[in-house]
Amino acid sequence: MRKVGGRGRGRDDGNFGEVFMNRREFTVSSLEVSLLVAGLFGFVSTAQAANETEAANGVRAALERGAIAAVGQLGRVDGFLGNPLVRIELPGHLNVTARLLRSLGQGRKVDELVTAMNRAAEAAVPEARTLFITTVKAISVEDALQLVRGGGTAVTDFFASKTRAPLGERFLPIVTRATEKVQLAERYNAVAAKAAGLGLLKGDDTSVEKHVTARALDGLFKMVAEEEKRIRADPVKTGSAVLAKVFGR
Repeated sequence: MRKVGGRGRGRDDGNFGEVFMNRREFTVSSLEVSLLVAGLFGFVSTAQAANETEAANGVRAALERGAIAAVGQLGRVDGFLGNPLVRIELPGHLNVTARLLRSLGQGRKVDELVTAMNRAAEAAVPEARTLFITTVKAISVEDALQLVRGGGTAVTDFFASKTRAPLGERFLPIVTRATEKVQLAERYNAVAAKAAGLGLLKGDDTSVEKHVTARALDGLFKMVAEEEKRIRADPVKTGSAVLAKVFGR
């Protein structure tokens, strides 16, 4: 009995040793796996954060590039008047009046008004630069990620939604000062008021100042959009490493 018990204890001791070693191996393996998983998730989080930061930087760079380019193109002599894409004309129904004035030998005055309208827009556009840059810096990472994934002019559309209203407030006084120097502008407003009463003109077209301000903003964001399209089409060509990396994916 004692031998059997001894052998039993021997077997128990041996089994205990094997179990202890197995448990030790299991414990070490679990620890190693835990460390590996923790390290892996840490790496993924770091990589994701880096990608999000790059996306935000890319969107900011695209916006700043487009904004500065647009302001530079439009905020100079003939920026609007000499560019058929953004040249500001009289609203449709008032062109009838313009044609009548031209037939009466008053074409020079019509041209003077159109020129003044475009010069007013050219004078107002540089006001956008400071607000544009401030808005660019304030773009969140979350917004940036959505804009990168968007297509076409997603970045410009977002930009316009944030800046169009405050820019309109800044542009209007500048446009007003520029156009009030032209005698025909007052006549335009008189005719526009009558046309509005007949339902022929609505909204911004009911005054020369509001018409010019609205068309100036349209032209400004159109040029920003054109720059965004160029960046998306060929980000490498921009020469910017950030733009190439973010929009080239």
